[in-house]
Amino acid sequence: MALILGLESSCDETAAALVTSDRVILAHRLAGQEAAHRPYGGVVPEIAARAHVEALMPLIEDALGDAGVTLSEVDAIAATAGPGLIGGVMVGLVTGKALAHAAGKPLVAVNHLEGHALSPRLTDPDLDFPYLLLLVSGGHCQLLLVEGVGAYRRLATTIDDAAGEAFDKTAKLLGLGFPGGPAVERAALLGNPRAVPLPRPLKGAVEPHFSFAGLKSAVSRARDTGNWNAEDIAASFQAAVVDCLIDRTTKALGNAPGATALVVAGGVAANQAVRSALESLAQANGLRFVAPPLWLCTDNAAMIAWAGAERFAAGFTDPLDIAARPRWPLDPAAEAVRGAGVKA
Repeated sequence: MALILGLESSCDETAAALVTSDRVILAHRLAGQEAAHRPYGGVVPEIAARAHVEALMPLIEDALGDAGVTLSEVDAIAATAGPGLIGGVMVGLVTGKALAHAAGKPLVAVNHLEGHALSPRLTDPDLDFPYLLLLVSGGHCQLLLVEGVGAYRRLATTIDDAAGEAFDKTAKLLGLGFPGGPAVERAALLGNPRAVPLPRPLKGAVEPHFSFAGLKSAVSRARDTGNWNAEDIAASFQAAVVDCLIDRTTKALGNAPGATALVVAGGVAANQAVRSALESLAQANGLRFVAPPLWLCTDNAAMIAWAGAERFAAGFTDPLDIAARPRWPLDPAAEAVRGAGVKA
C-alpha cells in the first residue's frame, strides 16, 4: 500500500490530502477563496496565487496532523502541474518539488484534468477501464474514452466556452452571485425551464463537439428584454445546457464501443439536473452510471492524490525540473477543432 500526499492549487481552491492506494482518504484540508473573489464576480488570478502562497503550507501541516503521519512516511508527493491559472499552479508544484527534494520522495506531476478523470475510481472500486467520461467544468467540456491511466482518447470538446464557464457568466448576467454554478442551480429550482426560448447550440449536428457561447449570448438578450425574471431565465438556461450535454454524449456513445460505464466528473457534475439526465441516458443504453460524491466533483486534493497513486502504481514519476503548464491536453494527439479548440 502506498501513501500519497496530494496538493491542488490550479484555480481558487487550495487543498492538501493524504490518500492511500487502497482508496482510503486519511485527511483532506481545503481553503476556499470565495470571499476574496466575490467583489469581482469571478476569479482574479493574482489574488488567487497570493492566497495559495499563504494557505498551502498550513494546510499540508494540518493534513499530516489529521492523518497522524509525518512527511517521511509518505511514499510520493503528487502536485497539480497544470492546466490552470499559471500563478496558482506554480505555487502548488514548487511546493511539491520542495517537499519531494527535502524528504527524498518521488514527485508525481498530475494533470488536473486527469485528477477529475480518475476521481470516480477513488470511490468506486468496481469502475473498470475503458469508460466514457463527460468531463465538464469551469474551463473544460470534453467527452473522453478513458482507456487507462495516462491513456485518453478525446471524442469531443468545446469550440468556445465550457459549460461551467457559461454557468458562471449566466450567474453574473442575472446578478445571482458567485460562485455561479450553484447560484444558477438554486435559481433554476424556482423557475420554469420552458419559459424562455433559448437555443441548443450544435444539438443534432454532425460534428461531435460542444458550443455554449451562443447560449450565453442568448441569456444576455433575454435578460435585456425584461420579459422574464431571473429564475425563469436560469431554469431555461440550465435546461438548454442539459439538452446539449445529453445530445452530444448520446453521439459519443456510438464511438465508444466496449465502454463499461458512463461517467461524469468536474465541477458541473455536481449539478443535480445534469447528473439525473446522464443517469437516465446511461440506463437507456444499458450502462452503469458513475459520478463522484458532490464534494469530489469540485477542485480538491483528494483527486490529485488519487491520480498520483494511480500514476505511481503504474511507474510514472517526474523530475524536479518539470515545468508548470497553463494548457495541458489529456489527448495531445487529438485533432485540433475550430474555434477555441486550444482548450482541449
